[in-house]
Amino acid sequence: MRCLLLAVLLLGSLPSVALDRFQVEGYVLPNGMQLLLKPGSERGHVAIRLVVGVGLDDFNCADKELPHLLEHLLFSGVDDGGEGGLEERMQALGGEWNAFTSNADTTFVIEAPARNQRKVLDLLIALLTRTRIDDNALQAAKRVVEREDGGHYTHLQRWLDHQDLGHKAGNQLAVELGLRCAERAEVGHLTLARIEQARKAWYAPNNMTLIVVGDLDRLLPAYLERTFGELEPVEPSAHAALPQIRYSAVTKRNLMRGLVGNSAKLHWLFPEPVLEQQHDETFDLLKDYLDWALYRQLRLARSLSYGPWVEREVFGGVGFFSLNADLARDDLPQAEQALEQMRTTLLKDGLDPESFVRIKRAAIAHQSWAVQGNSALADYYWGALGDYDDGRFTNPAVRLQAVSLEQANQALRELLKDPGYLRIEKPMLGDDELVWGVAGLLGLLLVLVGWRLRRRA
Repeated sequence: MRCLLLAVLLLGSLPSVALDRFQVEGYVLPNGMQLLLKPGSERGHVAIRLVVGVGLDDFNCADKELPHLLEHLLFSGVDDGGEGGLEERMQALGGEWNAFTSNADTTFVIEAPARNQRKVLDLLIALLTRTRIDDNALQAAKRVVEREDGGHYTHLQRWLDHQDLGHKAGNQLAVELGLRCAERAEVGHLTLARIEQARKAWYAPNNMTLIVVGDLDRLLPAYLERTFGELEPVEPSAHAALPQIRYSAVTKRNLMRGLVGNSAKLHWLFPEPVLEQQHDETFDLLKDYLDWALYRQLRLARSLSYGPWVEREVFGGVGFFSLNADLARDDLPQAEQALEQMRTTLLKDGLDPESFVRIKRAAIAHQSWAVQGNSALADYYWGALGDYDDGRFTNPAVRLQAVSLEQANQALRELLKDPGYLRIEKPMLGDDELVWGVAGLLGLLLVLVGWRLRRRA
């Protein structure tokens, strides 16, 4: 295996091989750790991504922040130098690092000079195996996580969340449907024992993927087998089932955002139906098509919104497709009418064939320059791990090409057949309403003062 990887690394300098970003040599160490190594186009640099298969969705509402807290704690230090000493060691190697916890995984992101790649990986494995976590480090990490989440979770913020005033439109709908937690998770109750339990259960080689892209050391495969290959595997932990829609929600709802203002945001959300083939590619093409359709209707034809947009989001186990627009408060009725007309026309006539072909060609052309450089390539592999099989990632251009007009029309009709969920974010009062309200109060006050003066007279 090491001979094969060495040959690949040597051939990686040839342009014909380096241009094929979808072919990546990968293998699994005896302890279950997956390695993906790709020679990149930029010399003197490597991009490293260590993906750990644990995220926010693996914990209940009360413990949601546990993997995020653990991520911060792993930077507490590996010796008496503590967190600062750890950062100084990375700086001395000319590298920089960070970590991110998402719903699905926790990922350590490193950029480093190629000449120090093995030393940087030494530091990474020290972070995984030798980090000292004590009560002082735990309290410091809790304060950091609280600040990142917006500060201490007060009784007022909790009340606002329960009054549907603390979440954005998509998140609020997810709460209504039972796909997200109503309250923000806190970290005060999390103990060292709970942290260590999670660390042992999830931070194991058979739950990790290491991605290295760039100017790879020829001895890197042997080094990885000797170092990361010594990590002890554990019995795999079961991932929690993703929540599905459990409750009903009203089709239209106003959400108060602030006290006074003339601006508003319109969000029209539709649950995505599950397609048997090319699900993401089909809805990505529909997203591009409806981006253009919204632009034509709300900006070019009606001048209601400067930059309307379409968005795809996932809450729990359900994908959502949303049409969105920034509007003036008084233009909300016109915008709603325009969007309803657009939906009716699309359900009746389907997609315009010429526009669909043009947008599909643009999406395919985009793939030729969408991923540039070692870092972007490493991030691409990180996001597409589920598509890796037998040494190759799936080519998005090929999958996009396979989406037919008929398939896109069928998905569109399934998407729009139900009325969806309209959420409008706006302040409690418009500017004119405030002025007239203040004028009315002043008038009432003058009347009361005059009445009292007459009585005294």
